[in-house]
Amino acid sequence: MDTKFDFEKFGTDVVYVKPILASDLPADVQEQVGDLEELFAVHNASGEQLALVADRKLAFHLARENNMQPVTVH
Repeated sequence: MDTKFDFEKFGTDVVYVKPILASDLPADVQEQVGDLEELFAVHNASGEQLALVADRKLAFHLARENNMQPVTVH
């Protein structure tokens, strides 16, 4: 199911966390992630990537530390 969802209706403090395969990243970023096969991206409601971190728990912690409400996107 690839239905678009309007996250902006939740407000500006909602961010979404989604898994990213390291192999899908640009080559220069792949060089920086070492042996990690999967990372987690934190995006705002407009789709702008705010952060790229090593694991899901860290992504949620980062969002909460910045007074944002994280949600998971599959």
